[in-house]
Amino acid sequence: MKRISVAAVLVALLLATHAHAQKKKTDKRRLAAMTAKDADADYKFQGEYVGELGGGDDKRKFGLQVIARGDGRFDAVAYPGGLPGAGWDGKEKIKVTGKRDGDTVKLTGDRGAGVIKDGVIAIKNNDGADLGTMKKTVRKSPTLGRKPPAGATVLFDGKSVKNWQNGKMTKDGLLIQGTTSKQKFQSFTLHVEFQLSYMPHARGQGRSNSGVYMQGRYEVQVLDSFGLEGKHNECGGIYSVKDPSVNMCLPPLQWQTYDVDFTAAKYDAAGKKTANARMTVRHNGVVVHKDAEVPKSTTAAPVKEGPEPGPIYIQNHNNPLRFRNIWVVEKK
Repeated sequence: MKRISVAAVLVALLLATHAHAQKKKTDKRRLAAMTAKDADADYKFQGEYVGELGGGDDKRKFGLQVIARGDGRFDAVAYPGGLPGAGWDGKEKIKVTGKRDGDTVKLTGDRGAGVIKDGVIAIKNNDGADLGTMKKTVRKSPTLGRKPPAGATVLFDGKSVKNWQNGKMTKDGLLIQGTTSKQKFQSFTLHVEFQLSYMPHARGQGRSNSGVYMQGRYEVQVLDSFGLEGKHNECGGIYSVKDPSVNMCLPPLQWQTYDVDFTAAKYDAAGKKTANARMTVRHNGVVVHKDAEVPKSTTAAPVKEGPEPGPIYIQNHNNPLRFRNIWVVEKK
């Protein structure tokens, strides 16, 4: 029998221990919560705030978006005039950072500082003078819960996934990302409601990424881009084609809506394209694309451009998301 040295046994034990530790180590960027109950202590501070700041004739309405970045760290963006889509003029942004300290978050920036506690932010200027307060607000899309009109094709109503290929549904009746409608369409109006997961440690395209594809060809991006710039690869963007006119992304775990008026590309009898696809997109009730031309199928589209009808495709980008109340009204 071959004799095994004590040193060899110790090396094997060390390697096994290291491998076990590596296996147990969690990549925080992958952590995702689908309910407030499962979220971390930072979640309750994230969100939108509104208030009037200043004194006398200088008093002015402001909106503020507070974004959780993990481990008690925050970014925040102030908007003179109000929140995006609700008063902000689309010009000036004031960026600040924050850090959680127990049951408060302290925000600091070039123009002053603030403290968030119990859903209220107390703001001071650099001289320590009080500028006012901002209160947390929860906006809801005006089309949230919209019922399908007569003649609509209901693709998902929370009862089953019979209308979807590889469709999966949660116990509480929500559609899970990564599925394709069995029915195919030409031109149509689409209503879909979606919920982003809360992933504070993730960044960029790793933060609750998905997409809704018209005809399986043209993607309206889905992403937790709350408080970001509003680019083509962020929420509301026509991926690789066009930025939304305003970033209407709400905080993760709030239900949001897309209402898309889609016109299919046109082809002649020989199969040559004579007109590009077009779409008007309303994100949470606000028009972010008005009759936008889409000259090509977007990146990662599962269906090539062509004259044939195509499905509604909901992308799986390995981030958990939820969808509900999906219906289509076909154009005659």
